[in-house]
Amino acid sequence: MKAPLVVIIMGSKADGQHCGKIASALDALGIESVRRIGSAHKTPDHVSAMLAEYEACGRPRVYITVAGRSNALSGFVDGAVDAPVIACPPPSEAFGGADLFSSVRMPGGVAPALVLEPANAALLAAKILALADPELAVRVQAFRRANAETILADDAAIINNDAGRRLA
Repeated sequence: MKAPLVVIIMGSKADGQHCGKIASALDALGIESVRRIGSAHKTPDHVSAMLAEYEACGRPRVYITVAGRSNALSGFVDGAVDAPVIACPPPSEAFGGADLFSSVRMPGGVAPALVLEPANAALLAAKILALADPELAVRVQAFRRANAETILADDAAIINNDAGRRLA
């Protein structure tokens, strides 16, 4: 089986820092990713050619799109590919959160997932790809177990600190 790939497509260079967080989380899970720039509004032919290249590569893949404001990129990509698409728009204060509506409401038949936290977008991509990759499934399980162990350790520490106030 070919190694899985996550294609991170940002609408502009300004989204680079947000995409870096996604790529770092994917690296931590041992998943190869590639970052690209393309705009559904300004360079639709470029995005289409890019998508055709990745769709023909034969590797299991997930697309993560990072575009703010009107976020046509997520719908454009989802409408053009068979693989799952995760929209992970960058945070914005400019529109009081109203710009998220373009990611939440898509036309019928266009269904990218929406995940706002970069690391969680990477985790969802990992879970999807792990369905067909047992080695990746083990890494996802280890990641989840480590998260649970952190919570349990924090709980044990607080119980020890509050020992005199515990219920009997």
